[in-house]
Order: sequence, then structure tokens, then C-alpha cells
Amino acid sequence: MLVCMLTTDDNPYDPFTDFDHWYAYDERKGYHTCGYIERIAKSSADLSPSDQIQAINNAIDEILKFNLTGNYKKVSKEF
Repeated sequence: MLVCMLTTDDNPYDPFTDFDHWYAYDERKGYHTCGYIERIAKSSADLSPSDQIQAINNAIDEILKFNLTGNYKKVSKEF
């Protein structure tokens, strides 16, 4: 399954392998990317894990469609 994450051009950390540092940097810069995704994703505890991932991927695509700050990018990894 392909899993996508949203990051910024300036974040030097890999959200897949170094999430704690990635998250700390993201919060310190004021991006709050996880919260942004949470607000956009049409998710529910009733969804299956694969449907949860799809909801997050859809939210990432929607954020990138508008990319209001111009510094977001999608990174992906096959699991």
C-alpha cells in the first residue's frame, strides 16, 4: 500500500523515518501540518485502516491543489 505524507520544502527531516524531529520542526515553524490535514480529512473512527489512509491521502491532495503557502509537497512510501 502506498502511504503519503505532507511535508514542507524546508523541513530537513523524513516524516517516515524521523517523525519526532519532523513534527517538532513543523510545529516550531508554525505550520501545524498534522492539524491542517486533520481539519481537511473526511475521516471517522468507523472507517477501516485502509479507508483512513485513503481519507488522509485525499486531504493531502486537496491541500496540494491549493497549496496556499507554496511550500507543501507530498512524499510517499510503499508499505
